[in-house]
Amino acid sequence: MHIQTCRAVVTGGASGLGEATVRNIIEKGGKTVILDQSEENGSRLQNELGDAALFLKADVTKEKEIQEAINQAADFLGELNTVVNCAGIGIADKVLGKKGVHNLELFSKVIQVNLIGTFNVIRLAAEKMAGNNVNEQNERGVMINTASVAAFDGQIGQAAYSASKGGIVGMTLPIARELARYGIRIMTIAPGLFHTPMFDTLPDEARISLGKMVPFPPRLGYPSEYAQLVQSIIENPMLNGETIRLDGAIRMQPK
Repeated sequence: MHIQTCRAVVTGGASGLGEATVRNIIEKGGKTVILDQSEENGSRLQNELGDAALFLKADVTKEKEIQEAINQAADFLGELNTVVNCAGIGIADKVLGKKGVHNLELFSKVIQVNLIGTFNVIRLAAEKMAGNNVNEQNERGVMINTASVAAFDGQIGQAAYSASKGGIVGMTLPIARELARYGIRIMTIAPGLFHTPMFDTLPDEARISLGKMVPFPPRLGYPSEYAQLVQSIIENPMLNGETIRLDGAIRMQPK
C-alpha cells in the first residue's frame, strides 16, 4: 500500500501520536478521518487540514457510535483501507497502597478503553475492509494498534495500564492470522517515552530528565517518529502480526 492512497481512520487522532499520524498521512497525499472525543481539538485540526480531513466525535467503547463512525468514514474516504488505533487512557494506582486497594472501577475502565475499545474498532473496521478490492499486493487493508513498553516492563502502579497494553500485544498475532484470508494486515507499535500532551504539564527539567533515561537518543520521542513508523508499516506488506518497540532501547525500571 502507498501512503498517498491511504484512506485512514485514526482513533485518538486529535492530539499526540494520533495527530502526528493524521498530519503525516495528509501531507503525503492521503485522506484521514479523525476519531476523538475532543470536539475542540478535532474541529481545530479538521479546519486546519481542509478537505482531506474529517472529524467525527466517537467513543471507542460504544458499539453503535463506532459502527456509525466507520460507515461515515467509508463514505467520506471512498474506501477505508487503514486504521490506526491511538485512543487510550492511563492511570497510576497501586494494587495495595497507602490509600487502600486498587480501585476496581478504574481498572475496568482502563481495560475497557484501551483493550476492548481497540478490539471494537478492529472488528468493525475489518468487516468494512473485507469488501475492498485488492491492490497490487493483494491487500485490502492494514490496521495498526498502539500498545506501550509497559506491556513488557510495566512499572509499579501500572497494573491496569500494562494489562490493557499487554492484551493488545497478545491479540495482534491471532487477529493477523485470522484476517490474512481477507488480505488485511494487523500490526502493533509499543512506544516508549514520547512527548505527548501527557508530558506538557511537566517542567522542562523533568522532561529532560525523563529523556535521559533513554539509551539513544537520550530524549523523549517525537510524535512525528511514531507517525514515520506508521508510514513504514503501511508501505511494507511483509510487516504483519508483530509488535515493534519504538523506544530508543529503554527498559523501564520498577519505579
